[in-house]
Amino acid sequence: MSIYVGNLSYSVSLEDLQEVFSEYGAVKRVNLPVDRDTGRPRGFGFVEMENEEDEQAAIEALDGAEWMGRELKVNKAKPRESKPGGNRNYDRNNGGYGNRFSRRG
Repeated sequence: MSIYVGNLSYSVSLEDLQEVFSEYGAVKRVNLPVDRDTGRPRGFGFVEMENEEDEQAAIEALDGAEWMGRELKVNKAKPRESKPGGNRNYDRNNGGYGNRFSRRG
């Protein structure tokens, strides 16, 4: 399982996260998503630890803790939901975008 770490400083590095979480056990992987356009961190990340007990200890210790001037949000990561293909608002049977736009005619 993975740990979600939110409200991170934009100056945080993978090494910073690794160091903080390693105080609670062995860290397997750290992921710090970056913005496609700017290349800057997006303000959240994911940490995977060797075992469940270490993950739980890190969550309990770090959720709400202040780090780098920010109050961390730390919890179990939720599985990524798959997004349906296409535009959810598009309605072929109503000539376009359903009730969002009315047809004039």
